[in-house]
Amino acid sequence: MVSLTFSAMLLLGASRTVAGQTSTAEGLRLLHQMQTALGGASRIASIRDYEETIRGETWNPDGSHLGYVRKRTRWIKQPNLVRLDQIGARDTYVLYFDGIQGWEILPDLGGRDPLLTSGGAIALTGGELAFARNYLSGFQINLWLADRMPGFIVSSPGPNIIRIAHDGTATDFTLDPQTSLPIKTNGVSLANPDRPVPAEMRYEAWTEVAGVRFPTKRANYLNGLKLGEITDATIRVNTGLNPQVLAAKPGNSMPDISRE
Repeated sequence: MVSLTFSAMLLLGASRTVAGQTSTAEGLRLLHQMQTALGGASRIASIRDYEETIRGETWNPDGSHLGYVRKRTRWIKQPNLVRLDQIGARDTYVLYFDGIQGWEILPDLGGRDPLLTSGGAIALTGGELAFARNYLSGFQINLWLADRMPGFIVSSPGPNIIRIAHDGTATDFTLDPQTSLPIKTNGVSLANPDRPVPAEMRYEAWTEVAGVRFPTKRANYLNGLKLGEITDATIRVNTGLNPQVLAAKPGNSMPDISRE
């Protein structure tokens, strides 16, 4: 996005560039423990589509309150694609990516209504295309099944830490030693491809859907500053999402989500 979007901060906030590696026994052991804690690899693999609608808040780096956000994420496993619809102050946008190409409708940064987009859809190119590729590749269900994903490498740089490398970046998961659920992820935010910054996402609450545990309340820190927090999340899986519906551009150039 043109701005440092809330979605990017929260869902793509933990990646770092890595050199070539190979999976290690300890990394795979920890990954399998995490998969079991999440509900089991077979249940995770059975998820064909995923939809999450969140409410959140954002802050400026000086600590002042920036605003409230609503975001709808829809993902389909086959074909591997994602649709994002978000409403937030100066951060209202729509993005669609099918793994090869896509489009986006950017925020209106200069208009009177801070909740409007700038208008029609434009093709994903350059840094925006790179953002979408990393977002889709690093989607949480893909990471959780890293041992089944071609090109993904799993290792462990420290006790209770899983490093999942893919497409030139990596995500580090720190696990709770008692439950094996993730406590946090660390890396570098690619929300703005031209300005990568250290990022940490902390998991604070979980919910179970179709036998799989998903994070609900979570907070994102950039350069040690808390800039975003999800306060509520509604999650549905295997509802039969339609790829053609997700690919359709909104006629009014607005996100397919309520302002309320």
